[in-house]
Amino acid sequence: MIFIEDLWPLLQQVVGKSGLFSSENSSYFQNFRETMTNSSCGGDELEMCRDEPAALVLKFVAIASILLAGMAGIAIPLVGKHRRFLRTDGNLFVAAKAFAAGVILATGFVHMLQDATEALNHPCLPSFPWSKFPFTGFFAMMAALFTLLLDFVGTQYYERKQGLDSASEEETRVGSSEAGGKVFGVEESGGMHIVGMHAHAAHHRHNHPHGNDACHGIGTFKEQVQVQVQGHAHAHSHSHIEDGEETDVRHVVVSQVLELGIVSHSVIIGLSLGVSQSPCTIRPLIAALSFHQFFEGFALGGCISQAQFKASSATIMACFFALTTPLGVGIGTAISSGYNPYSPAALVTEGILDSLSAGILVYMALVDLIAADFLSKRMSCNFKLQIVSYCMLFLGAGLMSSLAIWA
Repeated sequence: MIFIEDLWPLLQQVVGKSGLFSSENSSYFQNFRETMTNSSCGGDELEMCRDEPAALVLKFVAIASILLAGMAGIAIPLVGKHRRFLRTDGNLFVAAKAFAAGVILATGFVHMLQDATEALNHPCLPSFPWSKFPFTGFFAMMAALFTLLLDFVGTQYYERKQGLDSASEEETRVGSSEAGGKVFGVEESGGMHIVGMHAHAAHHRHNHPHGNDACHGIGTFKEQVQVQVQGHAHAHSHSHIEDGEETDVRHVVVSQVLELGIVSHSVIIGLSLGVSQSPCTIRPLIAALSFHQFFEGFALGGCISQAQFKASSATIMACFFALTTPLGVGIGTAISSGYNPYSPAALVTEGILDSLSAGILVYMALVDLIAADFLSKRMSCNFKLQIVSYCMLFLGAGLMSSLAIWA
């Protein structure tokens, strides 16, 4: 902004005779320049509880706290998938994931949409066009629809890719079966590979499609597999391999789209904390963002774990998530001395990005986290798990919403 002020007299001398700086145009450009550089707009809020040395110390505390919370949250499902207590197919994980989904849903509805509305309706912005149209809801809606499109395209891409791989594996499987007389999915000891288990599970669903009968055998599935595999696993394996592959594809797409949505708003909230010079604003944000980062990390880590990425890919995704918000805080701290959060450019950018992030988070929470688990057969067949999961969902949404009182 100082550069603009120094350059302004030179521009007037060079092009002043062209008519570009007539009295009407000159007043327009003068107002525009003052709007971009004037810190008096919102100045009262900027000066409230202002203490730059104390704010700098709190920012370093925030970086450490948010980094540790994010790392812990995303590491628990990734490391715990090899532990019986925290396996991704356990009831405890499903309940904890429901709590995390509630946190993400509240983040989108209560925090991001509200912040976007305040930014795009701020008095420092001109009334036209920002007060004439509900841009917040529009951008959130478009983000949700774009996420749906991305979800669909990604799923189609991975299904085609998986189909090509499966075709080559099918040829190998048929050849080995004819040569050795073995049935694919059946081990020599009489057990089954995981693909064969998917095959038998789907066959069992076809035989019991309605009512409570559809839930029979879930608890004794392993024993039924060992008893019935020799009779009909080979006949039904192909269709159920596809069921298992479709589930894996969905986990891959969900984990990547969810990380995209989380990362997009993590940068914004990190910058918002970093540019603040008010300890009164930063203190509650540290607690809120640490809580929020932990459970977002847990939900994302669970999706990554279910997608069964390679260890290197899972580590890269986890590090990318954990470092994004602290990096945003660091960038915000670096530019805080010359940054005016109440300039029109800053307000519009913050409002649009918050709206887009809200749309992505709401879509992911409702469609790929809540609906995927709560409408599953496993949930419908376990009444106790239903009660616990719904309680955890509302508890997570309620606690995250209540943090809006302070941050």
